[in-house]
Amino acid sequence: MAELLHPAASANEMPAFMTAPGQTDALMVLMGFMFVAAVVMFGLLFLRLHTLPERMAHKSQKIQFEIVAVLGLIALFTHMHIFWVAALLLALIDLPDFGTSLGRIAQSTEKMAGISGGEGTSELQPDTIAGTKPADGVGTAHREPDKELSHA
Repeated sequence: MAELLHPAASANEMPAFMTAPGQTDALMVLMGFMFVAAVVMFGLLFLRLHTLPERMAHKSQKIQFEIVAVLGLIALFTHMHIFWVAALLLALIDLPDFGTSLGRIAQSTEKMAGISGGEGTSELQPDTIAGTKPADGVGTAHREPDKELSHA
């Protein structure tokens, strides 16, 4: 490097990070790697923070999780932070489970009406309604209440 220096420059005054012409600048290469690593780390931190509502809502009901996930995607693609805030608030709120209660009510009503499970709104069985006879003439005119339903 001494032969490439300007005659007015002394070797003692040159900083260690200065490179000679035509050689690889090691400090620039190191800073390039550090810059790429910092960008990747910032991106991971951003995505981890962005998916926070979805990870919080993952333990909740399916419909709540799906709504939070859609709000998160809308926030990601529109860059409108209000959707992310709404997703976070929805993930923090524990919504009551009405589906299980309503399902049990529907099953109990079907059982009291004599509809076999899962038929829904199909026709009633002929011998389940008191005072009616089936089409073939077989059946009872009066039906005794089930022990299971007598307390209801």
